Amino acid sequence: MSTNKGNNILPPQHQTHQPGTETEMVPRPVSEDHSYQGSNKLKDKVAIITGGDSGIGKAVAIHYAKEGANVVIVYLEEHEDAKETKRQIEEEGQKCLLLPGDIGNEESCKEIVKKTIDTFGQLDILVNNAAEQHPQKSISNITAEQLEKTFRTNIFSCFYLTKAALPHLKKGSSIINTASVTAYKGNEQLVDYSATKGAVVSFTRSLSMQLVGKGIRVNGVAPGPIWTPLIPSTFTSEQVAKFGSTTPMKRPGQPEEVAPCYVFLASDDSSYMSGQILHVNGGEIVNG
Repeated sequence: MSTNKGNNILPPQHQTHQPGTETEMVPRPVSEDHSYQGSNKLKDKVAIITGGDSGIGKAVAIHYAKEGANVVIVYLEEHEDAKETKRQIEEEGQKCLLLPGDIGNEESCKEIVKKTIDTFGQLDILVNNAAEQHPQKSISNITAEQLEKTFRTNIFSCFYLTKAALPHLKKGSSIINTASVTAYKGNEQLVDYSATKGAVVSFTRSLSMQLVGKGIRVNGVAPGPIWTPLIPSTFTSEQVAKFGSTTPMKRPGQPEEVAPCYVFLASDDSSYMSGQILHVNGGEIVNG
């Protein structure tokens, strides 16, 4: 397992653009548990993962590959991170398709699914994971532009991609949405982001009810403070240095600690689960 799990201290750092890049982070996020042994839980399946170039999405992509899945990584413009993730997936003997694009645009989402089907001929798992956040000390500072952009990336994309994917998802397929602990606890500086994550929770529950008759399961994961590029590209250097310190475990989590939840929810191990949210948050107790 990761040697960094017990490290509570992150050096102050800041990146000037979102969603940020792993190559600039110190220390680099831990995406892979090298002791993890796959057992073909996702053999011959195809997964689309938004935000799969880095952070939680990257860790999920690598773990899916370890379990035998081919992976489509959707990302904005972080090409170096994406290429590195593709290399790691191919090291596991699986195929990886890189698709840069804006998931806040419905036509882009349609094209993502089309290229996936053109390349692999099937789609079994959809992971709606990409997100953005922009801290503001007052709701008065949240512009209409910021509000719309955050909602487009964080929740509109879930609708767009799911709509495009549904004609290709067969019985036994799985949709997994990334929510956040902020959906349950709130965050005074992330009002719009927290609202989108609350929407993701409700989207997950409602969609699960709509699709259960088709044999398609819909679940979610609500991570707590996980060390990803979004953190140094969102918060000040001083905030980064304290990131995760207020959790009961007194540290941030690593992406590799979250990824097995996505394997579980995508595999038959969770065949009797739908409409549920898994909480990987350093010991925070939340309702729901």
